[in-house]
Amino acid sequence: MSAPSSEFERVLAGKIVAVPESRQLDVLASLLERRGASVLRCPLVGIVDSPDETAVLGWIERLISTPADLVVFYTGEGVQRLTAFASRAGREEPFVAALGRTPKLTRGPKPRRALKALGLDAEYTATEPTTAGMIDAASKITAPLRRVALQLYSRDQDRQLADSLEQRGATVDAVAPYVYASKADDERVAALIDELAAGRVDAIAFTSKAQVQRLLELAEKRRLDQELRAGLGRTKVAAIGPVVAAELTSLGVKVDAMPEDSYSMKPLVTSVCELLAP
Repeated sequence: MSAPSSEFERVLAGKIVAVPESRQLDVLASLLERRGASVLRCPLVGIVDSPDETAVLGWIERLISTPADLVVFYTGEGVQRLTAFASRAGREEPFVAALGRTPKLTRGPKPRRALKALGLDAEYTATEPTTAGMIDAASKITAPLRRVALQLYSRDQDRQLADSLEQRGATVDAVAPYVYASKADDERVAALIDELAAGRVDAIAFTSKAQVQRLLELAEKRRLDQELRAGLGRTKVAAIGPVVAAELTSLGVKVDAMPEDSYSMKPLVTSVCELLAP
């Protein structure tokens, strides 16, 4: 049975623990630091929330308060990220309700599946999963399109769809709810692999399959596979739950710690404390 967290005060003093860098995981870093650990943050995700939270929440509020004739989703990731933004702001219920009363156009099956997870369905689907397919599908919508809410997959993507909608008189309200990891982020991941290989990290804590996959993918891209495997072999590895543990195990990585029955941040920290306690 896991010992109470009070027994672990400062037990990680002098230890270096690597964690994925993400706004949602600040609580993990804080819990580890309160127990004395030096936390090495690293962007072990390829996609992160847009840093412009104000713009994203503004888009959500406009969708809730101002009727739209169509909402367009390029990606399932976009549906999920927007829902998560709304949830953190206490606005998930009105956001989902607004989606329910607004006709929806999706580029392909992934955003359609993400909508289904919310109990919704898309009224329109692109004739092919491309911008051209979306333009074609939108052109066949006979209802007036005065205001269109558009989810982008990149802040810098082309304006073909938006231009097409505007040409038929629509006001387009666009949002990019996530961004991709930058080259600078890639450099930081490569630096983490170097730290692991050099034995300068006591433990690394994984909280999602995506983090494991990104670490491996970047190692392969940089030809640092051997360094990564050697580093993970000499570093204690913690997983938040069985799904992440199974992903690590499938890659030949030994999982040294995992919460026994509650797969969340505090039990994960307790597992790390038990693992590294003198």
